[in-house]
Amino acid sequence: MGLVAACAVGAMQTASAQETKIVLGMSGWTGFAPLTLADKAGLFKKNGLNVELKMIPQKDRHLALASGAIQCAATTIETHVAWNTNGVPIVQLFQLDKSYGADGIVARSDIKSFADLKGKTVAVSAPGTSPYFGLAWMLSKNGMSIKDVKTVSLEPQPAAQAFVAGQNDAAMTYEPYLSTVRDNPAAGKIMATTLDYPWVMDSVGCDPKWLKANPAAAKALTQSYFDALDMIAADKDKSYEIMGAAVKQTGEQFGKSASFLKWANKEDNQKFFANDLVPFMKASADILKEAGVIRKLPEDYSVMYDDSFIK
Repeated sequence: MGLVAACAVGAMQTASAQETKIVLGMSGWTGFAPLTLADKAGLFKKNGLNVELKMIPQKDRHLALASGAIQCAATTIETHVAWNTNGVPIVQLFQLDKSYGADGIVARSDIKSFADLKGKTVAVSAPGTSPYFGLAWMLSKNGMSIKDVKTVSLEPQPAAQAFVAGQNDAAMTYEPYLSTVRDNPAAGKIMATTLDYPWVMDSVGCDPKWLKANPAAAKALTQSYFDALDMIAADKDKSYEIMGAAVKQTGEQFGKSASFLKWANKEDNQKFFANDLVPFMKASADILKEAGVIRKLPEDYSVMYDDSFIK
């Protein structure tokens, strides 16, 4: 073995022995599942990372980030805008997914339109979360605002369960919990989803100070996500079983949930960051301000993302 090759092997062994620790906050949302796959299939480890995936409700994820309990987080793009604007900086590295019917509002059968929601009670996550933003977004598109409805704070899973049990007039939820209502039509109907009102796009971001100190780890985190997509393409059944098990679904059930979204590969990411990310952030900021989630519009959107990791 030549000296250069020997040094290279030695460096790889050292890197492997000194895996970078990352705690990443997320939820059981189907769109985040490739991160679970990267964990369970050893893809993070293969890329020199020691990643702990921590399940934290979206309403609390920024608190964990601000305290240093986590270094990175998966969340919706407008949430990245809200966190940054409200003093919790985070830099987006890569897009995870885009919802195609995986998020939506469910309502009782007698509620025919958004106008019928006026004065009604909607179960929805707290302000600053994706479901809350989605409700504000859809109401805005129908000439209404969040002030036109009564809200009760419930996370997506209990919101769906409470709705099926006969509580509240409507609820905001997402897959796999939205299928709870799909499978129980007697409880009500799916009134609208992201097919009707595209608003849910997720990305992974990290604390800017951590990112500056650990660019190689950020690159490895991004690559691990793309590796997970390659694994899904190569062996969908096995991958769906692994990802489904994390949210107590069979592979078949997980596949049904996954059919309502699309994960973003490297090419998708490059196109999205180049063309769509900033316009969507600007549009979402208007809704966030109207809903009272942020008090002022951001001055600089460029600090909210770094596209160097997807190239």
